[in-house]
Amino acid sequence: MLRWTVIFLVVAIIAAIFGFGGIAASAAGIAKVLFFIFIVLFVLSLIMGRKSV
Repeated sequence: MLRWTVIFLVVAIIAAIFGFGGIAASAAGIAKVLFFIFIVLFVLSLIMGRKSV
């Protein structure tokens, strides 16, 4: 999932460089959402891993 975040971030940066404001904003928004989902899943996996030991 972190890989998809980086991909959308790169798409947003490239679109911003070429002046595609709408595409850049939507790609950056998707990257933000995926990043926060990744963080939540990472924290949950850390918590669940601690409980099993």
